[in-house]
Amino acid sequence: MWPFPRVIAHRGGGTLAPENTLAGLRCGLAHGYRAVEFDVMLAADGVPVLMHDPAFGRTVPGIGNVAETSAALLAGMDAGSWFGPQFAGEPVPGFAQVIAFCHREGIWMNAEIKPSPGFAAETGRAAAALLKQMLAQQAEARLADDASMPLPLFSSFSPEALMAARDIAPDIPRGLLIGHVPEDWQARLEQVGAMALHTNHRNLKQEQAQAIKDAGYGLFCYTVDDPEAARRLLEWGVDAFCTDRIDLIGPDFAG
Repeated sequence: MWPFPRVIAHRGGGTLAPENTLAGLRCGLAHGYRAVEFDVMLAADGVPVLMHDPAFGRTVPGIGNVAETSAALLAGMDAGSWFGPQFAGEPVPGFAQVIAFCHREGIWMNAEIKPSPGFAAETGRAAAALLKQMLAQQAEARLADDASMPLPLFSSFSPEALMAARDIAPDIPRGLLIGHVPEDWQARLEQVGAMALHTNHRNLKQEQAQAIKDAGYGLFCYTVDDPEAARRLLEWGVDAFCTDRIDLIGPDFAG
């Protein structure tokens, strides 16, 4: 039900590095993490990039938004200074760069499709097409006896984005993000062909976790920063979680 890593670094390096950057991925890797979650959004020219917020101002300076800015211009923006001067000049990476980095370093990816408003289907299609193409190229380059890691996972709060990704790359697994588990959770998972439900651990009840697992689905929680909470969730049968506190919870955390 969950053939993926159990503990995943949130947005790359959690609280230790600027989110959704190669610096963040390198930070997670330095802490032993070979499983990462990050956000994928579509630039104005249809190129998927790593970004959480559709508008500038928090992780990149200035006024504007991702959907109206080309990937080349985004790559020239400073996505690191907000976090600390040592990260000044850290660029907004393209999804292709990150796929290549993770392949080279043996890092498993949970790519959250995070569309700008009105671009759900386009973002799902573009992210899936790029990942499908690069996975095929990587498979051709591997030796026949080279052991490969599990496929990456797409997740999203947008059913439309997940269905668009499914139509392009049906073999790439999908997880549906839902902040509060609703009564019709199973119907929602079936609608998008998801193999897992991803939810906010603060809102999850033990009986809900049991029902999801009994129905044969994977169960993933975000964002778990307290070791005691992590232990409780694992006792409930939660398969995996992401964390910002990669300094407190190691990649081999087992409760």
